[in-house]
Amino acid sequence: MFGIIVSAFMLAFGIFLKLTKNPGFVRNKKFAWIFIGIGLVSLIFKILNYK
Repeated sequence: MFGIIVSAFMLAFGIFLKLTKNPGFVRNKKFAWIFIGIGLVSLIFKILNYK
């Protein structure tokens, strides 16, 4: 269950980085797709393997 929460947080943070206009996060916007990809793939596999 903890893994699902962490994966969802990574996905949400990646989306936040992609959409934010905050000048403090401009330097990290290039990592948005990495967070979105890892979070999405991890979330899908954690949900499929959840028993």
